Amino acid sequence: MSEITSTRIGQTQVIRFNRPEKMNAITRDMYAGLTSALNDAAGDFGVRTVVITSEGDHFTAGNDIKDFMANPPTEESSDVARFLASLLEFPKPLIAAVKGNAVGVGTTMLLHCDIVIATPNTSFSMPFTSLGLVPEAGSTKLFPELVGYQRAARIFMTGDPFTADEAKEMGLVETITSDPEKVAMEIAEQIGQQPPQAIINTKALMKAGKHDAVAAVMKAEFQIFALALQSEEAADAFMKFMSKKSK
Repeated sequence: MSEITSTRIGQTQVIRFNRPEKMNAITRDMYAGLTSALNDAAGDFGVRTVVITSEGDHFTAGNDIKDFMANPPTEESSDVARFLASLLEFPKPLIAAVKGNAVGVGTTMLLHCDIVIATPNTSFSMPFTSLGLVPEAGSTKLFPELVGYQRAARIFMTGDPFTADEAKEMGLVETITSDPEKVAMEIAEQIGQQPPQAIINTKALMKAGKHDAVAAVMKAEFQIFALALQSEEAADAFMKFMSKKSK
């Protein structure tokens, strides 16, 4: 079975991480699958909203480190870069239903979602600097603007996780519930009953003030990220990570 599934339920497209045995760690092929599913939904008039969710106990453990090391995304045409671009440009309401761990891109991608629903035990983290890297997905602009510079600096620079309650207080999460997918689907259905062009135009207007600035930051982030990936610092950090994981 595909590690990214995309299923239509009414007027909602449900895109699902489907690699629960690996905590939905994302591979290059999964990034390609996510991009394809988002682009297909964007171009399908029958799709009014998209819900991103997951199988198993976790949203995603972030990048699959072994796959990431074997296929480092150093080009702007990489599957990772294409996925991040598809998030930035996605024109329709995007709702995330999150549970368990949301690590790295599992958290930064939520900054592009219009509504995020999480379980009480969801844990968010962005441990990029711990791996000798820099944050991505425009998060170095979007996260400080959302939570304040000092709070963002502490989270980015320590790699410390934060809870669903903290995420809700920050504004990253809209609702905390024991069944986030159910609530996400209810919201998606409600939005889907609205005139679709009005919804698309409203989202475009809400995003317009920062779209170009976020795109520029994403480009800069990716260039520095690609350089960092090739550094000795990152190589040492990745090796330490892998050795801890193997113990």
